[in-house]
Amino acid sequence: MSLFDEPPKQKPQPHRLGEDLAALSIDELNERVSLLEEEIVRLRAAIEGKTASRHAASSFFKS
Repeated sequence: MSLFDEPPKQKPQPHRLGEDLAALSIDELNERVSLLEEEIVRLRAAIEGKTASRHAASSFFKS
C-alpha cells in the first residue's frame, strides 16, 4: 500500500428502526428513503404472490 492509496470505503450501515438520524446528511437520508421504498415494493410483491398462492390452494381444496 503506497502513501497515495485512498483508505478503503466503509460500507453504509443498514437502516435500523428507531435509529438516531441526527448524524446523517440529507443525501444519506434521501438514499435510505429510496432504499426503504424499494424494499416496500419488494415486500408488497411478495405479499401479492403469497396471497395468490393461498387463493389458488384454497380453491383447489374446496373443489
